[in-house]
Amino acid sequence: MKLVLAGEALYGEGLQALYRRITQGRVVVAATPGALRSVDIGQAYIDRIVSDARLSRKMRIAIDCGNGVAGATAGRLYRALGCEVTELFCEVDGTFPNHHPDPAHPENLQDLIAAVRESGAELGLAFDGDGDRLGVVTRSGQIIYPDRQIMLFAKDVLAALPGSEIIFDVKCTRHIAPWVRRHGGRPTMWRTGHSLIKARLRETGAAFAGEMSGHLFFNDRWYGFDDGLYAGARLLEILSRSDDPSAVLEALPDASSTPELQLRTAEGENVRLVERLRALARGGASARETFPGAREFITIDGIRVEYDDGFGLARPSNTTPVVVLRFEADNAVALERIQGEFRRAIRAVAPDAQLPF
Repeated sequence: MKLVLAGEALYGEGLQALYRRITQGRVVVAATPGALRSVDIGQAYIDRIVSDARLSRKMRIAIDCGNGVAGATAGRLYRALGCEVTELFCEVDGTFPNHHPDPAHPENLQDLIAAVRESGAELGLAFDGDGDRLGVVTRSGQIIYPDRQIMLFAKDVLAALPGSEIIFDVKCTRHIAPWVRRHGGRPTMWRTGHSLIKARLRETGAAFAGEMSGHLFFNDRWYGFDDGLYAGARLLEILSRSDDPSAVLEALPDASSTPELQLRTAEGENVRLVERLRALARGGASARETFPGAREFITIDGIRVEYDDGFGLARPSNTTPVVVLRFEADNAVALERIQGEFRRAIRAVAPDAQLPF
């Protein structure tokens, strides 16, 4: 559940303050009762997107809504944009009988990959349960993870709004910042979390923001909130300019990387463990011994250690007692070296940790 008050998402201390008011009975009853009305905005929503995203040609796509709410609208929307659409699991069913509706995990994209291949589609789009995240697969079955999507969207946004700020979270590939600069933008790495990214977008007026989780926030021609269906429409607008959309997607910068890894801990221990890692990084000579190849330590959210050929990240989850880990490098050898440095560092501060790598 996400709560929005006066147009801003509640998180952190705001949520805690609301909880305290409720549990302490400090609830204000309105002098005049409110009213409830039901409005079907489906067609108005489709019309708004169709008026904004213009495809250069008709496209053949496959979509997988995972029985989430996107299924009520996605097929109609993309046909209205001029696409031939193969639909998978578009019947809304909260028991999710086919697969979990989370495009961040490769196992949830296998049906879509097969449908793209069997239908002759140019690409496939997948959506999470509440339709605010986007997954993308190419004709060859390659998964285009959100940090690579961010690069494509940033290039397009910057072509219209040169000099704009582009925000991405600490879990994203290190290729984003130089890519954004090369295309005339100002890259900003920020803390992971839907509410945190959204708040930063409002503070800075950035034209676009994205998270590794698949939340994409368009603030140029849209309203600055994450909408997977709209992101899909913007993607199709870009790719319709090419005769080979999969080639465009697969040409985006890539690297050897791990998925998001999770080190489970006792409640609160994830925060303490990461703080001990941060203390190691601040230790001068000990930092050089612990992370001998490090070029930079980024501590806006956990600790991200930058190397000339990759990065390693350890950050406490905002919602569960886990340490989130991610690694990226130019090649498999460098990836193993970076993981090895983190392995030694974590064992130095938490000898009993059950490492997931």
